[in-house]
Amino acid sequence: MRTAHSGQRTRAKHCSELLNAGPTIDELVPALSLLGEKLSRALPAGLSRFSGGEPPLVRTGMPMDCTLGSIQAEIETLAAHTLMTVGPKRLPLLATFEAAPVLRLVDRAFGGRGVVPEPLPDTFPLSAELLLTRIEEAVADALTAVFGEQHKVRTLRRDTSLRQLNPFDKREELLQLSLEVEEPGVTPWSLSLAFPQATLAAVMAVPRHPVRGRARPAAPDPASEPFASMPVSVNAVLVDMTIGFSRLSSLKPGDVLPVAVARSVPLQVEGRTIATGTIGEVEDRVAVQILQAF
Repeated sequence: MRTAHSGQRTRAKHCSELLNAGPTIDELVPALSLLGEKLSRALPAGLSRFSGGEPPLVRTGMPMDCTLGSIQAEIETLAAHTLMTVGPKRLPLLATFEAAPVLRLVDRAFGGRGVVPEPLPDTFPLSAELLLTRIEEAVADALTAVFGEQHKVRTLRRDTSLRQLNPFDKREELLQLSLEVEEPGVTPWSLSLAFPQATLAAVMAVPRHPVRGRARPAAPDPASEPFASMPVSVNAVLVDMTIGFSRLSSLKPGDVLPVAVARSVPLQVEGRTIATGTIGEVEDRVAVQILQAF
């Protein structure tokens, strides 16, 4: 009968969070770029309901990593922050709308030319709050169309203060996507969406690749293409002599310069010696027999 003793080694236990680690930011960026492309096609129909009837052109920027603190630091005036949730697990995402574009849309809705009041108010008027609700609905519907009904997006609450809204931990790493809306004859306006990594990982198909060591690149084979047929100029330096400038300046046809061909003739490519040899003859032609190659 075997009994355990105090020196018996304990079997290692692996943390399930490590074994099921989610995708990194580098892996999520391509997925968010694809999301932006899909949103640029899905969002115009919803925005056309209050942008004059014609679907506007929506452009997306490059995904940027950020935190709640960096989002707050970039906003210098009044803005509305909307917390949205995705799917039955209510995964969070944040939509941000700056005041100037919203107030410009309100002025147009009442027959104006899109004038923004100066200075900006401290709070959104009721008309702007109602318009924000419609924009939020359009964004939520477009996101649902992109994610699928199993990941339905709903608006939870809105606030002009990120601290009061408290959508997620202020130190959490986020990926932000900016969308610019363009209409003919109208100043473009924009909004932004910020996603925690866990939200994107749950709703987007992110390919995972096993981590492999970096393979050492193979040395180029000069006997294979495209190197084999590449022409290279090779110079055989038969004479390397020194002559005074006065003698050089007095040269004329018929003069004879005594030279001595070196026993070892260097072969050079672009001034670099690659081999040495001796002068000989092959089929009545001057040739160089290689003695040493480097």
